[in-house]
Amino acid sequence: MQRLIALFAGLAVTTAVQATNDRTAPPVTTALKAAHLFDGRTGTLASPGLVVVKGDHIVAVGKDAAIPADAKVVDLGDATLVPGFIDAHTHLTMDHDDNWEKAFYENTLRSSVEQSYHAEANARATLRAGVTTVRDVGGGDFIDVALRNAIRDGLAEGPTIVAAGHAIGSTGGHCDSSPAPPDRLRPSGTMEGVCNGPESCRLAVREQMKYGADVIKICASGGVLSESDPVDVPQLTPDELRAIMSEAHAWRRKVAAHSHGDLAAKQAIEAGIDSIEHGSFLTPPTLQLMKQKGVYLVPTRMTQIWVNKKADTYPPKIAGKARAAYAAHGEMMKNALKIGVPIAFGTDAAVYPHGMNAEEFGDYVDLGMSPAAALMTSSQGAAKLLGVDGDSGTLEAGKFADIVAVPGDVLANIRATEHPLMVMKHGKTVRMD
Repeated sequence: MQRLIALFAGLAVTTAVQATNDRTAPPVTTALKAAHLFDGRTGTLASPGLVVVKGDHIVAVGKDAAIPADAKVVDLGDATLVPGFIDAHTHLTMDHDDNWEKAFYENTLRSSVEQSYHAEANARATLRAGVTTVRDVGGGDFIDVALRNAIRDGLAEGPTIVAAGHAIGSTGGHCDSSPAPPDRLRPSGTMEGVCNGPESCRLAVREQMKYGADVIKICASGGVLSESDPVDVPQLTPDELRAIMSEAHAWRRKVAAHSHGDLAAKQAIEAGIDSIEHGSFLTPPTLQLMKQKGVYLVPTRMTQIWVNKKADTYPPKIAGKARAAYAAHGEMMKNALKIGVPIAFGTDAAVYPHGMNAEEFGDYVDLGMSPAAALMTSSQGAAKLLGVDGDSGTLEAGKFADIVAVPGDVLANIRATEHPLMVMKHGKTVRMD
């Protein structure tokens, strides 16, 4: 952590004067015009589209909005203005690599300072894909917390980050490190999120919050890309889950549970979890319980498709889990849509290459969701789950100017979201080269 603070402090030397000038300069007014507008609140398309931005906030929306005389007018033509995308499940501090063994080797040897540069590059690619806010659910050495602060302070480029620090789970589970000989790699402790027993897990939560976590991420069940654990087996006991939930909620932090397995998810829901991530093997009764308690499903659908497609490149144990999770996930999601489980847009970026996040929208539509409903999983679902709906998620006066322009009519072609023409975050246009 100390090294990361020093690193980003060094970067500040070359940017401090510019940042000061940006704060003292009068706010610029920009009027964005396009053929269409999807505000993320009504769920409908308006034509034509107009958003007026002053400084970092939206001041007016709609075709009848007044354009100030001093405004810079940007006419995007045959395009749709939509709210900046909000991804509730990313791993910006981790790199994607189709070669599993190579990725393991590099992640083991790379220092946290070096990895922080990779994290900033991943954040920049994510922002250019139209994602203006993320919930980053687990990474090493509190790099996500440092990156969040650097972006907030104008020292790095990327989306607004809701950070989790280390993900929390049991010894040998999906949130633990790989089973390397302990005389070669130091075993993880509570600081790294590994806990056993209620009080140990309570301490792990407190340590993540001490070092800056906005949200707590747990591994309730096994995972796909970890070799030693079954994908659907519970990895935290009900007592451990209750300790985690009570401590996090007392500090007004939400808790997200990685869970492919049904029983693990059910136990987490009963303990008071706020969201279930992945959910591959969830049954209708568990989905009904989620709806009843208002627990969000973060499906990471595109990751299920990705790991199934890449299964032959993984070690055999991982390949088998990838195929099994994919085979169950589509039916689970169809059941979730029928039952009406609240869904928040989330992708599991790093399992696939960073910057492809918007494919998740089209994958929802492929399962039967309407294009408007798919977009609302970001502007309403993810925004509310992350607790940022007061500031972003919709195109409304008073909210941050987080805006994306995509080609054509987005409701006629949801995959237009994968090819943004313009991205604006907090009123600043993002360089797309």
